[in-house]
Amino acid sequence: MRLFRSSGVVGIAADALEFALEASEDAHPNEYMGLLRGEDARKLGLDRDGTVITDVLVIPGTESNPVSATVKTSMIPNDRRSAGSVHSHPNGVLRPSAADLATFGKGSVHIIIGYPYRRDDWQAFDREGETRDLPVLDVDIPDDQFFDFTQADIDAELREETGRDR
Repeated sequence: MRLFRSSGVVGIAADALEFALEASEDAHPNEYMGLLRGEDARKLGLDRDGTVITDVLVIPGTESNPVSATVKTSMIPNDRRSAGSVHSHPNGVLRPSAADLATFGKGSVHIIIGYPYRRDDWQAFDREGETRDLPVLDVDIPDDQFFDFTQADIDAELREETGRDR
């Protein structure tokens, strides 16, 4: 088992990109904003080091309008798999604004999706706002279990606490 993984992002899973495109279209005419999370490329069956963006996190309390989206920083999870951010530009412009650049500090990839939110209506950037190549990868994303216990586990614990069978 490797203790450290490469922080280099080598691509985005097609399913994650599709989710971001659909979320951007659903939010229109307002901006959409989410955070990107990745998985080790080798865990996804790729024969290379690095991270593949696999998830778009929707942050509770995000406020948006046609020209901006604001995430409440207190709601951002402290996640080691954090890879960057994604947001939409309802005006279709695929360049970061000065306000965008101010939010690009965390993570190594920042994606802007533009109207009309088709498969080619997006661009990836680095922290400084320079365009970067981000291949779309056709990988199977494993289903994460949000909770690591089942209803049977809960029932067993309740039986143990009450000392009786249910």
